Amino acid sequence: MTKQEFIQFIENLRVEFIKNNAQWENKTIEDFLEAMARYVEDIDGYYQNINQEIDLEKIDWKVFSDILKGSSIYE
Repeated sequence: MTKQEFIQFIENLRVEFIKNNAQWENKTIEDFLEAMARYVEDIDGYYQNINQEIDLEKIDWKVFSDILKGSSIYE
């Protein structure tokens, strides 16, 4: 994922939040950041479940976008 693609992803995520706020599990920044920390701890399981080998020691824009998206619903 390029920097520009990541910027577009962030904009799309913002629009999705505005439109579908009721569907997001973590609606405050505090809840979102807490979920993000927990999601990062467990993200290797996500990649194993979808059969992707990702080097999580070198987070790129794609992984960061997965973290942001996952954190919106992670409990």
